[in-house]
Amino acid sequence: MIPAKGYAAHQVRSSLKPFQFERRSPGPQDVLINIHYCGICHSDIHKVRDEWGGSRFPMVPGHEIVGIVEQVGDSVKNFKVGDAVGVGCMVDSCSSCNSCKEGLEQYCNGGTVFTYDSFEKNGKTLTYGGYSNIIVVKEEFVLSIPPEIPLAQAAPLLCAGITTYSPLRHWKVSPGQRLAVVGLGGLGHMAVKIAAAMGAEVSVLSTSEKKKDDALRFGAKRLINTTNKSNLSSLAGYFDLIINTVSSNQDLSQLLNLLALNGTMVLVGVPEAPAAVPAFSLIGNRRSLAGSLIGGIKETQEMLNFCAAHGIASDIELIRIDEVNQAYERMLKSDVRYRFVIDLKSLD
Repeated sequence: MIPAKGYAAHQVRSSLKPFQFERRSPGPQDVLINIHYCGICHSDIHKVRDEWGGSRFPMVPGHEIVGIVEQVGDSVKNFKVGDAVGVGCMVDSCSSCNSCKEGLEQYCNGGTVFTYDSFEKNGKTLTYGGYSNIIVVKEEFVLSIPPEIPLAQAAPLLCAGITTYSPLRHWKVSPGQRLAVVGLGGLGHMAVKIAAAMGAEVSVLSTSEKKKDDALRFGAKRLINTTNKSNLSSLAGYFDLIINTVSSNQDLSQLLNLLALNGTMVLVGVPEAPAAVPAFSLIGNRRSLAGSLIGGIKETQEMLNFCAAHGIASDIELIRIDEVNQAYERMLKSDVRYRFVIDLKSLD
């Protein structure tokens, strides 16, 4: 075993505090990574506050991990010491079900092993995430970070980036397609950047106009204030696809009514409470309401390469690890543009 250190929540809604623990020693197929940066995802807050149920403690959050390879097992083929690498939301899967064989490990029928608050395949070892100094991961779940992307700004791509890239690819976004992004936060700003790079006509739907300049800078054609009902009525039936990134409770019917014939709204944010879905908002124009969960390892690498080719990275605010609790409070007030990233060198 290898000694490790990080920050953990020890019970529901508790502050994160320094935590000493152990990682497994690297096996033949493992990569030992010295973590340099880890993004803070809103799901980290949901997990610490047990808002989705089933949280396990002590919990070391963090699934937007980037760093440098420190050691590789004898059977590792694709990575070497000194490589810039990343680890996203998953660290293992069954590898044998149909989903895994199709490169969709996030939908593993045998049980995806998530980077934290999950159990390893032995069913008893709790996984700890990236608010820490080191991590040991199977080679198959390690990603290569292209040199064109600054390492700290690459971290949020491993969740926020792939969470928005995957549905854009699955629903085949193409030049000229009319697309709306609901919310301009950590997920939303990545959705705008990626969709714009794909050639879509992107609009941002927001309850405030304070981020209008940022939306245009990211590639959106306009920001629409959804609190103005006349704005919504004028856009009825307009959008081919809506990517809904909001993780708070909302009225889905007014958004569904903005979809054109055969349009789809994809949910990638997870509110604490279930939302009502009015049937008439769906059946009137043969609209669809769908969901999407991160992406597989192959698709995540594809996303990283796409971002490198198009000059895309996350807009971040770099913080020390001892500022994480204040960062959580600021996130709950939407006071971040657009992703907090922890500098793990501050653990030393």
